[in-house]
Amino acid sequence: QVQLVESGGGLVQPGGSLRLSCVASGYTFTWYGMRWYRQAPGKEREFVAAISSTSSSTNYADSVKGRFTISRDDAKNTLYLQMNSLKPEDTAVYYCNAARPVGNDYWGQGTQVTVSS
Repeated sequence: QVQLVESGGGLVQPGGSLRLSCVASGYTFTWYGMRWYRQAPGKEREFVAAISSTSSSTNYADSVKGRFTISRDDAKNTLYLQMNSLKPEDTAVYYCNAARPVGNDYWGQGTQVTVSS
């Protein structure tokens, strides 16, 4: 069955870095563009970054532009999110998403990122 499994979250000090990974299985990874979303306590889930199925285009939320980088390794069926210059307001559960043009998107279970001194 389809699985998206995130990892790489944790506790980091402000200004620090983390790299999130999302390993996909159960479908052809190159079929779909991929996205990262996040949800902070008491807030709605919000878009963070997107990458096309061919890696030819990326898009970022204004709040993370210049600090986060999305990438994918199709040989490893893996999506990444490199997060630099982290701020306390980046604290959230981060989810990867496969953007299907037809049918429901695929979602991972999430990984917690906490930015605190």
